[in-house]
Amino acid sequence: MSTTANAQAATLTEAIPTHSRSLMSDAWRRLLSSWNGRVGLVMITITILIGVLAPVVWPYDPYTDSNLAESRMSPSLQHPFGTDRLGRDMLRRIVHGTRVSLLIGFVVVFASGAVGILLGLFAGYFGRAVDSVIMRLMDILLAFPAILLAIAIVAVRGPSLENTMLAVGIVSVPGYARVVRSIVLSVRERDYIDAARMIGVSHSRIMFVHILPNSLSPIIVQMTLGVGSAILFAAALGFLGLGVQPPIPEWGAMISDAIPFLRQSPYLVFFPGMAIMLTVLGFNLLGDGLRDALDPQLRQ
Repeated sequence: MSTTANAQAATLTEAIPTHSRSLMSDAWRRLLSSWNGRVGLVMITITILIGVLAPVVWPYDPYTDSNLAESRMSPSLQHPFGTDRLGRDMLRRIVHGTRVSLLIGFVVVFASGAVGILLGLFAGYFGRAVDSVIMRLMDILLAFPAILLAIAIVAVRGPSLENTMLAVGIVSVPGYARVVRSIVLSVRERDYIDAARMIGVSHSRIMFVHILPNSLSPIIVQMTLGVGSAILFAAALGFLGLGVQPPIPEWGAMISDAIPFLRQSPYLVFFPGMAIMLTVLGFNLLGDGLRDALDPQLRQ
């Protein structure tokens, strides 16, 4: 009898893990086990490495790197992506354009995310008048088509890198505010929030210590997807001539500059278009992988 009991106890001991897997390590494991997560992570890692290492490995001066004698050369060993109408190497410009697009994407997401998170947090936590005022402002911004609002902002302030980031950031704020508000409305009704109120915890501590950390999963997913959207918006403004101005290499402006030569030199449009597509696709795949990895319903 004692032998059987000892065997059962040993079996139970072996079944119990020696240490519980943390939420972060468990989410990381699920992200790497997801096809979308793996592919997106690899694509984004390569893109970031290209953007970071480009000025070190392959220096480039957009003001002097041109040779009219090599204008619109087809792809070759010397110029794998060909040259543009000013004889500038397309591969080099696309590589250095990665830095511009990633800068726009990350700055816009962090700035608009910070503002949107604060607005959504205050609106969802305090409710009533605060909620009404904040969300009606967000509704006003959402009433305008995002691209038209961005065009209007840039048209008023003038086309530049800074104004492109400002315009894309403004049109991105309502998305974060609405997502965070919906999460806070749910989290603020939890028992531990009621307990914190009963013992006299301040509103700021409840919001930033108890509510916000428990709302991070969908926010992280939204911000990851937002990087791709910001890059796409910036490319659209650049294509319309309202984004980053020449000679700074920016993918949307490169496509716009190549439109008159689309029939004769289609590679001038194809390669920057592929750069936009692959970068946005990488962030979208990574966002899908993070959504599955951070979903508490999938946690074993």
